[in-house]
Amino acid sequence: MNRMQTMAIVFTLATGAHAASLQLGDTLPARDVPMKNVDGKTLTIADAKGRHGTLVIFSCNHCPFVKAWETRIAAVGNAALAKGVGVIQINANDPAVQPADGYQEMQQRARERGFQFPYVVDATSDVARAFGAGHTPECFLFDAADKLVYRGAVDDDKDAARVTQHWLRDAVDALAAGREIATKETKAIGCTIKFRKKS
Repeated sequence: MNRMQTMAIVFTLATGAHAASLQLGDTLPARDVPMKNVDGKTLTIADAKGRHGTLVIFSCNHCPFVKAWETRIAAVGNAALAKGVGVIQINANDPAVQPADGYQEMQQRARERGFQFPYVVDATSDVARAFGAGHTPECFLFDAADKLVYRGAVDDDKDAARVTQHWLRDAVDALAAGREIATKETKAIGCTIKFRKKS
């Protein structure tokens, strides 16, 4: 058992977190739900799609796991755009539960980290529910036919200095190049999504 698997077990036992329900090969859900971007415009996941596919990342502002991975998320996401893979980062957290996950804080974070991709509000948390997303950060990569080809973590360690497996970066590179993705599924480690109450 490697350290990522050990971390996953400890985190799951401590929080009661659940794994994403989407399975490899499933079709991209909630693709036409309008969400507000940090630039004030409204767009959908479908709007963010690239010619080779789409990377959807569930994230937020307050989570220490997100903060640890955020520079790498920005680097992978910005590079993916240049390779023809669309990227959209989604915040499904309820700011009434965690005020640091509010819209203005999202705008500030996008500026600070240099996101070249949209960072949008899932105002009902229903997009996250449709994906079966449970953590921040949690990544879902879809091919040009909107089929899930990778899901899980960014890489194998919260500490950038100890990373040995660049799962998300490698998956994006393989997808853009038309190659088989070597590792298609990993365990997302992070804070649980603070879902908004269903109306």
